[in-house]
Amino acid sequence: MANNKTAVRQILDKVKAEGRTSLTAPEGKLVCDAYGIPVPKEGVATSAAEATKLASGIGFPVVMKIVSPEILHKTEAGGVLVGVKTVDEVDKGFATIMANAKKYDPKAHLLGVQIQQMLQGGQEVIVGAVTDPSFGKLVAFGLGGILVEVLKDITFRLAPASKEDALSMLDGIAAAEILKGVRGADPVNRDALAALIQNVSHLIADFPEIAEMDLNPVFASKSGAIAADVRIVVDFSPATPRFRPSHDDIVRDMNRIMKPDAVAVIGASSEEGKIGNSVMKNLINGGYQGEIYPINPTAAEIMGRKA
Repeated sequence: MANNKTAVRQILDKVKAEGRTSLTAPEGKLVCDAYGIPVPKEGVATSAAEATKLASGIGFPVVMKIVSPEILHKTEAGGVLVGVKTVDEVDKGFATIMANAKKYDPKAHLLGVQIQQMLQGGQEVIVGAVTDPSFGKLVAFGLGGILVEVLKDITFRLAPASKEDALSMLDGIAAAEILKGVRGADPVNRDALAALIQNVSHLIADFPEIAEMDLNPVFASKSGAIAADVRIVVDFSPATPRFRPSHDDIVRDMNRIMKPDAVAVIGASSEEGKIGNSVMKNLINGGYQGEIYPINPTAAEIMGRKA
């Protein structure tokens, strides 16, 4: 599918105009929608009545999350309720989440509570993106949940990633066998998961101001892959251009290494079997035309050359 760059640009321009450094969860969902990154059914409620209506329409159980530009780590703020099963629980949950958020950050702008379809089943994985000072935009993949913190089992590729890159990432983690199904578990849909990784990589390549992106967890199953939670951090300040030497500089410096005028062999030896002896032979027999200086603390000469 074609990516909707215009929709993403409008969201990022709004965030920039408001002086924010991160997107709200609903904005993150819209960005994902624009780039074909599957997310659950959801909506934002500004009152308990709206919350119960949304939850009933989506279908129970649901997840409830605070929506605030200032509150990125919603769980720490007491702003997340999982497995909410009834209208009464939604009604009470709305009040609880809003109260917790106000207590956590009295100055935070509380835009409402996100009501989200609760995903169940499948393997939890994480798909993300970071900006590396040397390599630029990188897309990341690993097992989700606590495993990503405990095992540090993550693999990276340059963005944008090809389908082959994305598929190779699924096999590039130590726990790759889990994705293929173990002990009777169903294997994940590799094409769907690879497509999600690919789409994330194209998003961050198209919009350099997206500094970080976390989809954690992504529920991967035999039927597909869907991101349960989206976190996007932006940086609108222009990046410092990376130093790139000229072609002539590269050729000159590589020639100094690959085509030196002289080579000193430290530890050169006349004794067969010694490494210093083999290096000398290789240089001489290989036709090296420059000067060879054998370095040895006791020998006067080695292979006809003054030591």
